[in-house]
Amino acid sequence: MGRALLGRMKYAWLGCLLFGSLLFAGTQDSEFNVNSRYTVETVVVTADGWTTTVTSASDRDEKISSGLGKEIAALIGEKLNPSVLDDLARRLRKEFHARTVEHHVLRGKSPDYVQVVFDVKLRPTRFDVTVPKFLYSAKQGWSGAVEGTATIRNNGFTLGLVSDGDELVERNAGLVTRYENSRLGTDRVHLRFQFETYHEQWNGNTLDGFLPDRTDATTLAARNTADVYRTRQNFEPEVTFVLAKPLTLSVGASFQRLEDQFPAAQTESANALISTLRYHRRLEDAENQHDLDAGYNLRAATKLLGSDLVYARHRVEFRYMLTRGKSVVIEDVSTGLISGRAPLFERFVLGNSSTLRGWNKYDLDPLGGNRMVHNTVEYRYGAFEAFYDSGAIWDQGETAILRHSLGVGLRQGLFSLAVAFPVRDGHIDPIFMVGMNY
Repeated sequence: MGRALLGRMKYAWLGCLLFGSLLFAGTQDSEFNVNSRYTVETVVVTADGWTTTVTSASDRDEKISSGLGKEIAALIGEKLNPSVLDDLARRLRKEFHARTVEHHVLRGKSPDYVQVVFDVKLRPTRFDVTVPKFLYSAKQGWSGAVEGTATIRNNGFTLGLVSDGDELVERNAGLVTRYENSRLGTDRVHLRFQFETYHEQWNGNTLDGFLPDRTDATTLAARNTADVYRTRQNFEPEVTFVLAKPLTLSVGASFQRLEDQFPAAQTESANALISTLRYHRRLEDAENQHDLDAGYNLRAATKLLGSDLVYARHRVEFRYMLTRGKSVVIEDVSTGLISGRAPLFERFVLGNSSTLRGWNKYDLDPLGGNRMVHNTVEYRYGAFEAFYDSGAIWDQGETAILRHSLGVGLRQGLFSLAVAFPVRDGHIDPIFMVGMNY
């Protein structure tokens, strides 16, 4: 009797377990079936100070990394899958160092379509340390910069140290402070204030250009250039307007104070109105990704701002990048023109870590030039890269001489290692470069 009762109880328990499992599976299947009815129409990612709406695979915000942006864009047109949303929320939280990331599903504009919203809750305060530049060139030596940024909601406060002998005619070493507001009332308006103070170091070839007994082309160029200076300070307020998603306009002013080296203790000012128009667009098809960047920058120093130096500096840039699998092809063109008497830091330079690689900028023109044209064609496959640079730098009234260089190297993210060879008659004198440069 007892055994029979135990047997019936055992079968009853098994029956309950089987019924419960079927009921749970039915609930899960029902939930999955309900979700699978809906198709994702749009995806919205919102955080403190900005919002981006994704409606197609080519419609992504640059604040989101390329890989994660592609996966978010891939939701468009697919059936709703909660597990995929959970995974993307975890990855957004990691990428933005956010406190939380929640996702919500809202009704779409069409029947059986939904909108997915990722709500990114950033930490109220965070601190980041970055290295915008750290590189070595066999001709110019070491250059580096380190910055620490404290971000409080939409406000960023940056303090940085710089020693850069790569970008300009001089080596400028000093301090950079910056305040940025990424949302001035609306995410279409950004505000920035920057203050820089530098102590300058000069190459001997540059100083020789200012000697009174020189009568060559270098000295003639120096007559149209402000004197060398021992210190330089700059205060630069700027406002950026997002005119349309691919187009931005920045306007502001630059107040530069130069303490001349010859004669000592004399100061000059180079106060300029500045404006920059930039265009960026990314297009994708089934196999290729196209990135197009173009920009125009004007710096106009004028007596209206109390400037001792009066000049206008124009610079135009165009960059096209085609990505297909591991292969990347880059075409980069830039040109510039200066009219008037400009300070040395405004003059154009070729022969550094990014232009006419393989040439020494002090051999090309130790004072820089007021005319410049440059082109780079680059091919990358995985970590391998090969490039061909060509360009010319000269002063008004001189004959432009086109020069060329070739190079190969390895690149991983921002870090690169390259050997570049100037194309010229005579001996081969390669330049070795290593580091990273934003």
